[in-house]
Amino acid sequence: MAGTTRQLSGAPATLPMMLKAALPVVPGVGSLPGVRRAGDALPDLTLVRKGVPLDRDHVAAYAEVCGFGLKETVPLTYPHMLAFALHMAIMTDGDFPFPAMGMVHLENTITQHRAIGAGETLDVSARPTDLRPHPKGMLFDIVTDVHANGELVWEETTTLLRRGRSHDDAAPSPLADLETVPGTGTTWRLPADLGRSYAAVSGDHNPIHLYPLTAKALGFKRQIAHGMWTKARSLAALEGRLPDAVRVDVAFKKPVFLPSTLAFGSRAVEHGAKRPDYDFALTSAKNGAPHLVGRTRAL
Repeated sequence: MAGTTRQLSGAPATLPMMLKAALPVVPGVGSLPGVRRAGDALPDLTLVRKGVPLDRDHVAAYAEVCGFGLKETVPLTYPHMLAFALHMAIMTDGDFPFPAMGMVHLENTITQHRAIGAGETLDVSARPTDLRPHPKGMLFDIVTDVHANGELVWEETTTLLRRGRSHDDAAPSPLADLETVPGTGTTWRLPADLGRSYAAVSGDHNPIHLYPLTAKALGFKRQIAHGMWTKARSLAALEGRLPDAVRVDVAFKKPVFLPSTLAFGSRAVEHGAKRPDYDFALTSAKNGAPHLVGRTRAL
């Protein structure tokens, strides 16, 4: 049976979707018809936004929060901002089998085929795929494609975990070989309000990122940084050293509780490219525990 492609006329509002995402985990509400999530298959659904203009002011605000400089091209991670609302719309769709609240972002891969100009107009699509077992539940991907004038310029695979029954025979992740690079002298002090600052530009108002009280309600001792902020901040530290055509893989390890101090480490990996590739990591400045491990590879 052919899948469903749904074209949206504008960006879905993320705050109402956050409220909708929370309903299935509210005691007494999550079992109500129309709210309860059940099933064991992802919907064959693609959401599309066409003719999305880039807002230079928003790009600048995002760059400031994440540590990028201002250029005539957008930061490598910026198109995720255009896709996040589509991701939320997929996970709050009536046919989606799991509650969106409580998902764990485990891995993220971005492939940029060329730099994207700050004045371009883009077509953005997202779809869920590849539900598979994991030792702590089930994994699935949300795949995002970004086109400019019919040309694929950027793509992303967001890997999410739905905690549940263990699967000890699950295949290992292709990113299992990412290594932790110790800090190389750069440290960042992350303020307590970082989650709110990033939410203001990203639309990701998940309560686990906002305040100690809202994070505790969902099982965290206090608020945590957004994983995509840690990826963006790491790439901002490598800005100017990466080619325009590049793939960036990261695995998110331990949550970053706010406030905290992180150490950034990177090392060049020579593969015969015009510019070197990099392995990099964010670790605790206190004990070296890994929060993010990643690599860049020229295309």
